[in-house]
This record gives sequence, structure tokens and C-alpha cells, in this order.
Amino acid sequence: MSEIVIDMKDIIKKYYIGQPNELQILNGMNLQIFEGEFVSIVGESGSGKSTLMNIIGLLDKQTSGEYSLDGLDVKKIKDKQLSSIRNQKIGFVFQTFNLIPRTSAIKNVELPMLYAGIKRTDRNTRAKELLKMVGMSERMNHKPNELSGGQKQRVAIARAMANNPSIILADEPTGALDSKTGHMVMDIFHQLHEEQGKTIVLITHSQELAKETQRIVTISDGNIISDTGGVN
Repeated sequence: MSEIVIDMKDIIKKYYIGQPNELQILNGMNLQIFEGEFVSIVGESGSGKSTLMNIIGLLDKQTSGEYSLDGLDVKKIKDKQLSSIRNQKIGFVFQTFNLIPRTSAIKNVELPMLYAGIKRTDRNTRAKELLKMVGMSERMNHKPNELSGGQKQRVAIARAMANNPSIILADEPTGALDSKTGHMVMDIFHQLHEEQGKTIVLITHSQELAKETQRIVTISDGNIISDTGGVN
């Protein structure tokens, strides 16, 4: 049986606590994700899926409830250690790519390794390998404004893999792409899942993309309304 890597119990998230405009986004969510799963979290805009991803990715903390990542109780971890865990364990892929504009593709991929204290020659070798894996060797010295949307997202995936994280969180990774390019990006995720055993959590509003994953968790108004096996 696979290990549970993401274990969330009774997760509540509120904003503006104690103010007249207090807002509760997540209403006591329970979610377990196992090592090596490819899971999609599906919901309309405003359903709470990005808030959930931010908590899973240690970018935000729950208001109440328990969350353990790889057996670590997130509430007990200091902020400095949290950023180190984020850097080592989790690779992020965003709809808007989040590449550094004035920096070449290879330097963008090297950045997480720089923060992790990996020496320059090793960073460079690993970045080249990753760009080759996503079919971007020929464009490694190009800056983001010289790349198409699909090329930027492939660089972003290479960057997410820089420190060989066990978990990849992808927030609407095909949202800014046409369907053909979107499928190409999904093929890379399938490759990472099948060949490297990565745990992948895909946040999407697209049922079509969700059907490509092993398991579909649907959320609405801050609640999980269904949790079913995918096509695979």
C-alpha cells in the first residue's frame, strides 16, 4: 500500500477573521493523497480550489484543522523550514508560468537549485537535462518573451523539477494554452507520473483534462462533493 503524502483533516480556511466581512472559503475539508497518485482537483472559479492548493503547497496555512505533509505536522514547522520543504519537496507549475522575464530559460530552471545551495556546474548540468526532457534544449538561452506559451510552460515544468521534488502542484497549467499545446503539456505530466513516479495534483476547471488523471476530486463552495477514480 502506498504511503499517504498529503493528509488533511477538517481543514477550514477563513479570511478577515472577526471582521464584518469575515469569509470562510474551505468548510472542513478532508483529503488524503497517496504517493505516486495523479489527482485532479476540479471546481468552478471561486470554489476554493486555489485556496486548497496554496495550503497543500505550504504557501498559506489553514485557519483550523490538521495537515500533515509526508508525516510532518505543518502547524509545528517554522516558516524558514517551511520554505525549505517547499523548495525540496514540491514543484509548482502555474497558469501564468511565473518565469523571470529578463533571464534565459536555463537560468530560470537553475533558480530553485541556487536557493537549495547546489553548486553552479551541477545546476547547469541538471538544468540542461531537464530542458532536454521537456524538448526545450534548442531554446535554453532564449528569454521568456522569445518563447511561445507552450514553450514557457515546458520551461516552467523543467523548473518545477529542478530539485527533484516528490510532489508536483499544477494550478490550471494549460489554462493559457490552446488545446493542442495543452495536451502536449499533459503528456509531460503523464511522463513524470509514469516514468518517475511523481505525485501530481492538477488544479483545473476542465473536466476533459481531469478525465486524464487517475482520480477526480470535485469541490464546490469549499466542500468536496465527489471523489472518484479517473479513466486510467
